[in-house]
Amino acid sequence: MSLPCETVARYVLPAFRSLVAKKLLEEYNFTQLEAARALGTTQAAISQYVHSKRGDKGLRELTDILPKIQSAAAETARRIATEKIG
Repeated sequence: MSLPCETVARYVLPAFRSLVAKKLLEEYNFTQLEAARALGTTQAAISQYVHSKRGDKGLRELTDILPKIQSAAAETARRIATEKIG
């Protein structure tokens, strides 16, 4: 059995970053490079999030808390886009 922090690191954080990246690109017209800089990652990682090659497993595994993750990701993307945090 894994520790809760391991579950968060393996599933929750990648799913969260994936959702934030997709929101930034789709709703706020960020480029992949702009989203990568805002999230502190690479353009290649953003591409993998967009094409569901990274972070997707967490979305499938965490159905019970997915609405909360989606809500937090939407708010984070909004704040990054409007307040230029990141």
